Amino acid sequence: MMGYYILIGAIALVSWLVSSKLKSKFKFYSKVHLQNGMSGAEIAEKMLADHGIRDVKVVSTPGMLTDHYNPKNKTVNLSEGVYNQRNAAAAAVSAHEVGHAVQHAQAYEWLGMRSKLVPIVSVTSSMSMWVVFGGLALGAAAGVGLGYWVAIAGLVMMGLATLFSFVTLPVEYDASNRALAWLKNKNVVTPQEYKGSEDALKWAARTYLVAAIGSLATLVYWGLQVFGGRD
Repeated sequence: MMGYYILIGAIALVSWLVSSKLKSKFKFYSKVHLQNGMSGAEIAEKMLADHGIRDVKVVSTPGMLTDHYNPKNKTVNLSEGVYNQRNAAAAAVSAHEVGHAVQHAQAYEWLGMRSKLVPIVSVTSSMSMWVVFGGLALGAAAGVGLGYWVAIAGLVMMGLATLFSFVTLPVEYDASNRALAWLKNKNVVTPQEYKGSEDALKWAARTYLVAAIGSLATLVYWGLQVFGGRD
């Protein structure tokens, strides 16, 4: 168990460092005011219109960095610090979330795959660890009996969460690429503002990368615990 705690501690530390860097970046670029004077909501609405998307609403949602696109009700949800703000950070976030709406409208395959995994992972991810624990307690490391198959079931659940984390990567990177391309091609931001938006989205993407690596490392660790005791 000590190895697991060290692993989790290392992952948590890296995740905290990246998250802290992301917050500091957004705080910095929130001070880079847009020359066009557009708010995050206005930028989102313009990007939707430019892509011919008429059935998606832009709404405000409470919290910080709680921005997301909801494919079920077709809403681009912008946090309070983005919806009304007129800076490079707000431009980056709002355009990124609309990037997901564009993916949805164009049936982007990775987004479709992630959407299919959501209901499964939302149920299995919270119980996978306990299922693996239960299997190990029942003697899974010996490679025989009920405990072994219980642990295998837990690893499969954990594997689905890991798959979800890696499927999320192309979805997030593609949304950022779509956002940055639109911001640049439509001259929505100046070159300086563009660099700020690009840097902010780069750090946002790294949070997903760290999460995916952490999920894979956890899966490998517990896989070794289950299979490592076998002859």
